[in-house]
Amino acid sequence: MKLDSVPPSLSASDSVNPKYDLPQQVQIQLKEASEICADLTPKPPELSVSANPDISHEQKKLKPKHWAIFASTFATIFLAEIGDKTQLAILLMTAESRNPWIVFAGAGSALIATSLLGVLLGRWLASRIAPRTLERAAGVILLAISAVLLWEVLG
Repeated sequence: MKLDSVPPSLSASDSVNPKYDLPQQVQIQLKEASEICADLTPKPPELSVSANPDISHEQKKLKPKHWAIFASTFATIFLAEIGDKTQLAILLMTAESRNPWIVFAGAGSALIATSLLGVLLGRWLASRIAPRTLERAAGVILLAISAVLLWEVLG
């Protein structure tokens, strides 16, 4: 017997539906049970793309201003790190260990960790001190360090 053929007891116009072969009371109970199950099925939560719901979709896109900040930060840190004692230490560690990728992973992780500390401290300071005051304080500290280094070189 084919699956799509109609049994001899039914005519071709009769529908083959197991629900309709059940008594009326059972059909009503099945319908009520399916409605109850639909009510009990949890609705999927609405997911937000942003971890911060206060930020609109327009603010999430990187604007030219953000790229300028990124570029200036990259250039400043890159130029400041070239030829400093950290880079020389990494050079010596690589030569000693002969495992450049392990040294790279360790040095990169350390730079990320120190940068994260700087960003978190900067955010904390910016929430408590005016930006103009922070700029002046950083300038004074850098001038003091320069004066001490110059004093050591000349003295």
